[in-house]
Amino acid sequence: MSGAKVLVVDAGGRGNAIAHAFAKSPLVERVYVAPGNAGSSMIEKCEIALSKGGPLKEIPGLVSFAKKEEVGLTFVGPEGYLSEGIVNVFCDEGLDAIGPRREATILEGSKCDTKDFLKAIGVPIPPHRNFSNPQEAIEYAAAFYQENPNKNLVVKADGLAAGKGSIVCSSAEEAISAIERIMVEPRLFGEAGRRVEIEERLEGKELMFFAVTDGRTVHPLESAMDYKRAFGPGEEVAIRLYNRLAGNPNLDHNPNTGGMGGYSPHPWLDGELAERIMETIAVPTIRGLREKTGSEYRGMIYFGLMISEEEGERVPRVLEINVRLGDPEAEVILPRLKTDMYLLSRAILDGKLDSVELKWSPDYCVGVCAISGRVVKPVTSGGVGEERPGYPGPHYTNMPIRGLDNIDPDVLVYHNGTAFGTDVQGNEQLYTTGGRVLTVVGRGASLAAARDRAYENIKRIRFNGIRYRRDIGLTS
Repeated sequence: MSGAKVLVVDAGGRGNAIAHAFAKSPLVERVYVAPGNAGSSMIEKCEIALSKGGPLKEIPGLVSFAKKEEVGLTFVGPEGYLSEGIVNVFCDEGLDAIGPRREATILEGSKCDTKDFLKAIGVPIPPHRNFSNPQEAIEYAAAFYQENPNKNLVVKADGLAAGKGSIVCSSAEEAISAIERIMVEPRLFGEAGRRVEIEERLEGKELMFFAVTDGRTVHPLESAMDYKRAFGPGEEVAIRLYNRLAGNPNLDHNPNTGGMGGYSPHPWLDGELAERIMETIAVPTIRGLREKTGSEYRGMIYFGLMISEEEGERVPRVLEINVRLGDPEAEVILPRLKTDMYLLSRAILDGKLDSVELKWSPDYCVGVCAISGRVVKPVTSGGVGEERPGYPGPHYTNMPIRGLDNIDPDVLVYHNGTAFGTDVQGNEQLYTTGGRVLTVVGRGASLAAARDRAYENIKRIRFNGIRYRRDIGLTS
């Protein structure tokens, strides 16, 4: 009997990691990826889902492809497709799809509504206020700092902003500037900044906590330490140059990104803390969603938390929720999953997650993202090229990538933003297509060994403007 066919809907490194996890299952014959990237076709048993010679991007086309190819299971990675209701459409067409239905994606699609929902069901969150009027938001921020000189705020665009919609502030001036730049000019995140959620900046340690659920049973996944800031310690000069080029008046602000890398297992998430998060946050959220909306959440979910020390206890509070696996966290978590990804997905769909035991490799994985950094645009005839700050700001793409053939066989390279094209001689060439380009994942029996493998290999990759943080996996 032939094996199962799986469709992974994703265009980035997370999609590569998900496809790779399914491809390792002996029960899976073929993994299609859509829209995919160059890396999607470089994984064994995987290929890009095509229609009329081009990658599929629209939901109706994905439905038609799944029917035509008799796909038995579709796994949806990114928040955009989920918020558009792709799972609803697939289910209405009689197709099995992993991911929350549109009604549940409000947990990521609106930070304002999510915080109100969590407060209503008793899940711990920071003190917060929502605003649709920028002047009212500015007045609130100014009054907050006047009344609370020892506290700070975080300003968040309400909608989807590719993981970059939060601005952590250290003064009234920074908070007011953040509000203006999100809501007025230049409207950094477009329609996502039509409303803002402003919350008190908590002190403590940030933690991304991942879980999987079939709507009733909730299991914790292994977690990862991630690195959201664009620059590492000691890069103050680079930060100031970035902000000058990006037009940010706060020259010392280290911008958030979708993620510059990470490692797994997490260094200080122990069983006691995981149990507390499950009891006070993960399980109540899934149960509360079902009770208030009637929607059973099926799929992966992660909670962005702040862990504060209070009276000798670690107290978790929710900063944000994402209705999916994280990127680049998926790239360092999924390679450690020993449980069959296909069987796990079937259990989610069939409501039998309580019968599944998740098993993990004890190895460490360290992932380092190579991004499109600062580049002066090449000039073909006179003049000075335009200089762009690089990811997460404006950046150049279509840069030739070289060196992947020098990567060691035991090191994983997940593609975030790549595509094949032809060079001037007509030869096939790999090019950059996005801000995050590649995630290089080293594996080892210790964190130091995994880190060494990742950095030894990422140094062999070259493209114009390549940049990566050099402190991923350092613990001191």
